[in-house]
Amino acid sequence: MNRESGILMPVFSLPSKFGIGCFSKEATDFIDFLYNSGQGYWQVLPFGPTGFGNSPYQPFSAFAGNPYFISPESLIEEKLLTWEDANEADFGSDIEKVDYGKLYENRGKLLKKAYDNFIEQGDRKELDKYIKDNGYWLTDYALFVAIKDAQEGKSWLDWPCDLRKRDKAALKKAADEYSDEIDYICFVQFKFDEEWKKIHKYAHKKNVKIIGDLPFYVALDSADAWSHPEVFLMDRDLVPTSVAGCPPDAFSPKGQLWGNPIYDWAGLKKDGYDWWVKRIERNYEWYDVIRIDHFHGFAEYYAVPYGDEDATGGKQCKGPGMDLFKALEKKIGTLNMIAEDLGTNTEENVKLLEDSGFPGMKVLQYGFTSWDSCYVNHRHTKNSVVYTGTHDNTPTFAWVQEINDGERDFTRRYINSMNTDFGALVWDMIREAYRSVADLCIIPLQDYLCKGREARINTPGTSDGNWQWRLVPNFLSHDLERSIRLLSETYSRIPQAAPEPEEEEGAAADCGA
Repeated sequence: MNRESGILMPVFSLPSKFGIGCFSKEATDFIDFLYNSGQGYWQVLPFGPTGFGNSPYQPFSAFAGNPYFISPESLIEEKLLTWEDANEADFGSDIEKVDYGKLYENRGKLLKKAYDNFIEQGDRKELDKYIKDNGYWLTDYALFVAIKDAQEGKSWLDWPCDLRKRDKAALKKAADEYSDEIDYICFVQFKFDEEWKKIHKYAHKKNVKIIGDLPFYVALDSADAWSHPEVFLMDRDLVPTSVAGCPPDAFSPKGQLWGNPIYDWAGLKKDGYDWWVKRIERNYEWYDVIRIDHFHGFAEYYAVPYGDEDATGGKQCKGPGMDLFKALEKKIGTLNMIAEDLGTNTEENVKLLEDSGFPGMKVLQYGFTSWDSCYVNHRHTKNSVVYTGTHDNTPTFAWVQEINDGERDFTRRYINSMNTDFGALVWDMIREAYRSVADLCIIPLQDYLCKGREARINTPGTSDGNWQWRLVPNFLSHDLERSIRLLSETYSRIPQAAPEPEEEEGAAADCGA
C-alpha cells in the first residue's frame, strides 16, 4: 500500500433535499471534494438495509442495499417520478439530522410510485437480468421482506411454523400471494445497485477508492438467518443455541449480550465457506477495500446460551482463523481488507492479524488516554491505518473538551502543540495522524470541520440519536480543500497518478469551514 489518506463520511450524512444522504449529485460533489483535497479514499459505513435502531451494523441482509440511499432525483431524471411527487413527500425538516420515522413512513411510498411507473413503461429487460444474476440472495431476501410486511414486522422467529421452518409448499404459496410485492422489492435493489455503480465509477474516474465496512455478525432477525439457518448454530426448530456477546469485565460486570446468531464454523468449513465467499464477493461489488468490523471474532468469539438474560454464562470459543481467509483467497483472489482490531491485543488476535497481513487500526484518541498506549505515533507500523477517531468516537473537538486536564496536557506535549484554542488543537491532532508512518490515514469529516458532540455518529451501547448527523448543504469550502491538500502534499499522501485538481462547475461551494 502506498502512503495515502482519505475521509470517513457515511452516505447518510451527505446533504440532500430528501431527508437523508443518498446517491445523488451531492455524492459526486463529495467525490470532487476528495479529489481536489488530494484524498485517495472515501470510507463509508455498511450499505445494508437498516431495521429497529437504524444501525447499519444490524442490517436485515448481508447482501441487500439500503433503499433510503436511492436518489429521488435520479428517478425523476428517468421519468419514474416527478418533482411534485418528491416534494410532496415528508422526509423531515431538520437539515442536520436524519428523521428515520419520516423516512419509514414515506420513502417506501415514493419508491413504490416509481416502481408502478416503471412497470407501466413496459421495458423490464434489465430488471429481469438483474433478478436472474442476483438470484442466489435476492430471491430469499425479497420473499423475507414480503412475508415480514405481511406479518406486520414480526421477527421471523414469531412467524407461523410452516413459514418459519421454510416449508416448500408454504413458501411457494407466499411467493405467489406476494408476487407483486416481491417484484417491487427486487426493483428497489436493482435501482440501488444501478445508482451506486454510477457513483463508484465516478469515484474511480477521480482516482478515489471506496472503503466499506463489513459487520462481522448478522442480525438474528435477518433474511440471512431465516434463509440459511445451516450457516448458524441452531437446533432442529431453527432456534439459536447460542448468541454473540462480550465477557464480563471491569466496565461491564455482567458482560454484554449482543444477541446475534453464532456461525457454525465447522459446518461452513465443510462446504468451503461458500456463504462467506458469496458475501465477500457481493461486498467487493460495492467497495474497493473492505474494513472488517470486529476482526478478532475470526480468532475467538464469545458465545452465550440463547435465552440467557446476561452474558455471564457465556464461553470463549475459537474462530476459523486463517483457514477462512485462505479459502476466500483461493476463490476470490487478493483480499484488500482492513482489520478492526481495536482493544483486542490477545496472543491469538495479534497472531491472526500478522498471519493475514491485513493492516490494523491506530486511533489517536485512544493513544492519549492510557499510559504507553499502542495507539500513539511512535508505536505505529507502516502496515496500518491511522485515525483521529472513528464513527464510534466523539468528534475530536468534543474529545479535547471532555478529557481531563492531565490527558489534555499529555496530548499537547506529545504532539508539540501549545494551542489553547481547541479548534487549532484538533488540527494539530489531524497533522499528527498525517505524519504517522502508517500507510493510510483516515480522518472523519467532522474533525476537519471542528464539529462537536452534536455531530457524533454513534455512541455504542445507546440507541437514541445515533446514525443521524447530516452535513449542512454547501458547507464544504475551497479553502478547506486547499488546507487538506496541503497536508496530503506535506506528508506525501497524494494518490499516485492523481491528475492536478481542476475547478469544476458544481464543486463544493466556497463557504463554511
